[in-house]
Amino acid sequence: MKKILTAVLALFMGASVTMAQTPATQQKPAKAEHRAEKPGQKASRPALDSASGKPVKKDGTPDKRFKENKENKETKAQGPLKKDGTPDKRFKENKDGKPEGPKKADGTPDKRFKENKEKKAEEKKA
Repeated sequence: MKKILTAVLALFMGASVTMAQTPATQQKPAKAEHRAEKPGQKASRPALDSASGKPVKKDGTPDKRFKENKENKETKAQGPLKKDGTPDKRFKENKDGKPEGPKKADGTPDKRFKENKEKKAEEKKA
């Protein structure tokens, strides 16, 4: 029995030594290819719309990655402009009004905030 136990122990030690001696095979990490073009090639620009000349996607919608297709919030809400391109202050849309403060869930102004309290005081004076 002693000889069998010694043999099994020797077998396990021999197996662990042989496993420790084999070099670990290193796998190269797979790089995600995010570029469609090869190095040295220029990136191809999307097709241009025939009417406006702005870049469009394959489905025909404007490509928002380009500056000329992005819409500014300022230009959306602007009214008429002067000849030099500045907003005409004679129109209500172009006048600088005080921004409204936070509102409650029902849509009424929240009186806990300073912006809404001042509006109330101005209305009483008028």
